[in-house]
Amino acid sequence: MGHTIRDKQKLLNRVRRIRGQVDAIERVLSEEGDCIQVLQQITSCRGAMTGLLAVVLEDHIRTHLVDADAHDGQGDAKEQLIDVIHSYFK
Repeated sequence: MGHTIRDKQKLLNRVRRIRGQVDAIERVLSEEGDCIQVLQQITSCRGAMTGLLAVVLEDHIRTHLVDADAHDGQGDAKEQLIDVIHSYFK
């Protein structure tokens, strides 16, 4: 995943925000917060994860699938993309 190096700091910042959101879910649950608070925290975290997935997936498509023949050793690029999408929806 060397192509992510150029956006490494942005990706790490996203992951750190997601970690903060997961910590917020834990806090609300520990404090026996309102169900609405828990649901809001979970949906916020899910949205952040979806956003991260979109950024990494788009970069993967642009880097590896646009000119898949130029990347020997990458396997079948279409199958890789299908596998990633299937794993997301499990």
